[in-house]
Amino acid sequence: MTSPASSPASAGASTPSKPVELPAHPRLSRLYRLQYEPVQTAWVLLYPEGMVKLSDSSAEILRRCNGQLSADEMSAELETLFSVQGIGPQVRDLLQEGVRRGWIV
Repeated sequence: MTSPASSPASAGASTPSKPVELPAHPRLSRLYRLQYEPVQTAWVLLYPEGMVKLSDSSAEILRRCNGQLSADEMSAELETLFSVQGIGPQVRDLLQEGVRRGWIV
């Protein structure tokens, strides 16, 4: 049996990931901490083995993963904050990737 990292499905960057079910109210896993790093001039997601430097939009989504908001509520809040419409699919994509990577529970 091959590990997920070496499977053909994960080898190509253009292969779309299967959608995963999102929690009703996504929150960050206790293994991860979101914080702003002045040296990086960016938000980062810290975990015991390292960190992930986040884009501004990713950080804004993850900052709302507090276990109180649904994906739709996060999208609505961000659409109001940035005066944009229709970002729900992008918010869900990031949340699904976060669930796949174990960042979000």
